[in-house]
Amino acid sequence: MRVLAACLTQKGADQLKESATQRLQTVILDVTDSNSVAAAAQWVKEQVGDRGLWGLVNNAGIAVPSAPSEWLSKQDFQRVLDVNLLGLIDVTLSLTPLVRKARGRIINVSSVVGRITICSGGYCISKYGVEAFSDSLRREMNPFGVKVVIIEPGFFKTTVTDCKIHQDNIVWAWKQASPEIKQSYGQHYFDKSYKMAEGANVIANSNLSLVTDCMEHGLTALHPRTRYSAGWDAKLIFLPLSYLPTAVTDALLMLQAPKIVKSPQIN
Repeated sequence: MRVLAACLTQKGADQLKESATQRLQTVILDVTDSNSVAAAAQWVKEQVGDRGLWGLVNNAGIAVPSAPSEWLSKQDFQRVLDVNLLGLIDVTLSLTPLVRKARGRIINVSSVVGRITICSGGYCISKYGVEAFSDSLRREMNPFGVKVVIIEPGFFKTTVTDCKIHQDNIVWAWKQASPEIKQSYGQHYFDKSYKMAEGANVIANSNLSLVTDCMEHGLTALHPRTRYSAGWDAKLIFLPLSYLPTAVTDALLMLQAPKIVKSPQIN
């Protein structure tokens, strides 16, 4: 199978080419830059010609900034949405005509947290958006014979679950918070949030082939699934949680959430 891989940096592209055969070609792409997206789409068009593009896999994503909403600004949310949702939409709209020509596949990597919100910040919001965009696109593309597939991984050992990145992010968000926010939430809340940043890495699965197998099946199967869940945590914890009544889900998730500890009043 011939692969056209988009990489954010030249270093990443070089590393990828070293691990693959000459059937893989790379292009530099920043999904937050529409000019970069347009240039990459033109390059793909030149590579595939009249045959069109059989498969598009959208996998770009970042997880931070992530913190309690009051600790963040609109720009912090926008940074995540620009990559995870708006960038995905821009790339998809730019390449859909080529996929339509080949009656091919569009594979959007969402997350199990696109089905249940377990953290603050823009990440879950962006993944809910990927789910909604993919659902509408799937129905629109059906008359053209194009299949739109959603992959909903659980936690895997990638930069998205990197413990240090998340802990540094919590420290950064706390430092930029106003004095009133710090007083309202308290040091205990920050300390627990910092400790909880280790959680994703603890349960994260190192077997990334569970996700890439879903991509491969979505691209090559005669009848691909609409949704794929990858990882035991997605199948056994988070998806079942998403079907519970909201009040029950809230209660279960808040058991582990940081608590507000009021300072004792001095008379």
